[in-house]
Amino acid sequence: MTGSNKVIISCAVTGSIHTPTMTPYLPITSTEIANAATGAIDAGAAIVHLHARHPDDGRPDQTVGAFRPFIEHIKAHTDGIINLTTGGAPTMSVEERLQPALHLKPEIASLNMGSMNFGLFPMLNRYKEFKHEWERHYLEGTRDLVFRNTFKDIEYVLSSCTGNDTRFEFECYDTAHLYNLAHFLDRKLVTPPLFVQTVFGILGGIGSHADDVAHMKRTADRLFGSNYVWSVLGAGRAQMPVASIAAAQGGNVRVGIEDSIWNGPGQLAKANSDQVRRVRQILEGMGLAIATPDEARTLLHLKGRNNVAF
Repeated sequence: MTGSNKVIISCAVTGSIHTPTMTPYLPITSTEIANAATGAIDAGAAIVHLHARHPDDGRPDQTVGAFRPFIEHIKAHTDGIINLTTGGAPTMSVEERLQPALHLKPEIASLNMGSMNFGLFPMLNRYKEFKHEWERHYLEGTRDLVFRNTFKDIEYVLSSCTGNDTRFEFECYDTAHLYNLAHFLDRKLVTPPLFVQTVFGILGGIGSHADDVAHMKRTADRLFGSNYVWSVLGAGRAQMPVASIAAAQGGNVRVGIEDSIWNGPGQLAKANSDQVRRVRQILEGMGLAIATPDEARTLLHLKGRNNVAF
C-alpha cells in the first residue's frame, strides 16, 4: 500500500442504490446533485463520485446530457476531483454505463472489478408504499439479477478510456475482485498506483466485520505491495465503523448518501456534507490530516482538472 500522511475523503453523493421514498434528502435534480457535491468538497472531500438521475422521478440516468450540467457547475465552483461512474445501475448494459466517462473524459472514473449478486431487495421490507412505481420493481428485480462485469466488459471500459488518460477507482466488493485486478495488472492493462476502493456490506459482496476489512487489506497488500492506494466504503450503518477501522491502518475513506442515508442511529443525513464533516471529525480526532484535491491528484497520478472534456 502506498503510504501518505494525508487521508483522501471521497463522497458519493447520490448513486443508484437508494430511491426517493427512502429519504427526502436524496439528491435527484442536476441542481441538487451540484449543490450536494460542492457542499461535500467545501466540507473536506477531495473527490466526489457522481451518478445522475431523472429529475422527474429519481430513476438512475446514464446519459451524457444528464451529467454535463452538474459536473460543469462543480468544476466552475470548486477544485474538487470529479469521479464519474461506469457502474451506473445493475440493470444497465456496460455500453450504456460507459458513455459519460467516454465522452466527458474525467480525471477518474469508477470501474467494478467483477460480476456479482447485488441484492437491494431486502430494503422492500422497510417501506409499505413507494412514491414512484419504478422503485418497487427496481428493488425486487435485484433478487434475480447478476450485476454483470465480465472480463470482456472490464477490458472494454479500460480500452475505451485509454486514450483519454482517465484513471480508475477500482471497486472491489470481494477478494475475487482483487485477484481480477491483479490479472489486469499482470497484463499491463492497468498501471500503478492503483486506487483500490474496497466495498463492505453490500448483499452479494463481502461483509463489514473488522475481520473482513483486515482480510481485504491483507490480500491487497500481498497482491499489489506498494503499488496501490487503499480506500474503503462501508454500506449503511457500517459506514463510519469501516472508515474508522481502515483509517487507523493507513486507509482512505469514502462516505456519501450513495453508500448510506444515515448520519447516526435513526438519524437521516440531511446533506452529504454532514457525513463528510462527521468522518473528518473522526479522522482529525485520530490525529490524521485531510488531503486537499491537489494533494489527492498527486497521490493518484491524475491528469489534472484542465484535461477533461467539460
